[in-house]
Amino acid sequence: MTPHIQVQGSGPDLVLLHGWSMNVAVWRGLATALARDFRVHAVDLDSFAITPAELAAALPARVTVCGWSLGGQLALAWAQQFPAQVDRLVLLATTPRFVAADDWLHGMTSPEFEEFASEVADDPPRARMRFLALQATGDAAARLVLRDLREAIAAGRTADAAALASGLARLRDTDLRPTLAAIAQPALVMHGVNDGVIPHAAGEYLARVLPQAAFESVAGAGHAFFITREAAVARSIRTFHE
Repeated sequence: MTPHIQVQGSGPDLVLLHGWSMNVAVWRGLATALARDFRVHAVDLDSFAITPAELAAALPARVTVCGWSLGGQLALAWAQQFPAQVDRLVLLATTPRFVAADDWLHGMTSPEFEEFASEVADDPPRARMRFLALQATGDAAARLVLRDLREAIAAGRTADAAALASGLARLRDTDLRPTLAAIAQPALVMHGVNDGVIPHAAGEYLARVLPQAAFESVAGAGHAFFITREAAVARSIRTFHE
């Protein structure tokens, strides 16, 4: 699979990987802010089944990878499998495991996940809109976040029911905890304090277990905090890359 990639700006290569149910349009504000200092490659994960090997083949030989939510999980897997290519990681609202377990309390319970997966199968547009609202929950600018998420859905490529189901299967089955200690690249972990999708504690865990990670807690923020804080997030990424 060859991913659809939008490129803008000049400078060091930086890749953006979005989250489940979204598309590359969600990066409009942040990509523009980053393009002042980087050559930004925004990848459209419209199938949500793309592999690290496919990303590695489609992108430059040395990159910083910024992943959000499911995109963050993909970034971690890419860094672990192709360490010579992935120079640095920026992980926005990312968890090593989305679904809770006996030894992992920072996730959605299995019954909650299966109920949501059934909703996606029965009525994908309605389930997607519900998820957009959850992503905005807890943010001081929740209305603006929700508006921009809806606009991104309307402006970009729309994932079909099969793609959404594929992405959910990835979220259900992924557990990156056993691999984290082997990911030696410098990492910047940023997480909203009020994230209603992935608990703040999951970001704290990542920053604690990754060997070279810094943690930035974003006050008054939900799951999609980079949408209304693009200048601040771009500044943090720029500083981290220096």
